[in-house]
Amino acid sequence: MIGRQVQLLLCAVQFLTRLPTPPLRGFEPDWITRSARYFPLIGLLVGGICALVLLAASQVWSGWVPALLALGAGLLLTGGFHEDGLADTADGLGGGQTRERRLEIMKDSRVGTYGVLALVVVLGLKAATLATLTPLSAALALLAVHGIGRVAAVATMAALPHVSDRADAKYKPAPDGVKPAEVLVAALLGLWPLLLAPPLGALAAIGLAAAFAVAMALMARRLIGGYVGDVLGAIEQLAELGALLGLAAVLA
Repeated sequence: MIGRQVQLLLCAVQFLTRLPTPPLRGFEPDWITRSARYFPLIGLLVGGICALVLLAASQVWSGWVPALLALGAGLLLTGGFHEDGLADTADGLGGGQTRERRLEIMKDSRVGTYGVLALVVVLGLKAATLATLTPLSAALALLAVHGIGRVAAVATMAALPHVSDRADAKYKPAPDGVKPAEVLVAALLGLWPLLLAPPLGALAAIGLAAAFAVAMALMARRLIGGYVGDVLGAIEQLAELGALLGLAAVLA
């Protein structure tokens, strides 16, 4: 039992990051779905490394530089996995007129105007918000929001139907999908850093993250009938941004 959980954890690391891991033996197609419970834990790992980069950089520079270096570290660790989903979702939902056309645009590896604008606004707001905080508060915020973003993505996997039948899709769920118990485990693993924040800041972070994530999920359900992997990336990024704005409103 413990061995299987270790395999699922390594599967989550391989799926969400560029970090080196031992090869997975006996891989089964449903492992990615079953490993979703650990996605927020991987988020905390990425957020923790970004926080350390920010704290180290703040010993040399001030202002936006530590924030941008921390965000850059996150992009290197994940390969821009979630940001790519945000850009594709913005292009597809913003540029397509029919469900089929939206999904077709999201398959295109090229980034369009909507995608570029989404990346600029979201990453810019993250950097600007982190720059308003003290280094310690910004480090705490980075740790917390990376977990919250992945919790939002896992909750979406359980709440909406998967609508892509692409052979090369970034994520193809198991037939039974993500189970409620797995969402609960993900929430427990991903939300505990909020215990280190002021209660009002924690509530603001959860409230804004939920509002941004739900708005994106409802739009995806209306325009394409559910979610695809790119939509999960968009929801993760928007939930991160909402949580960061909520925390900064109190911590700043």
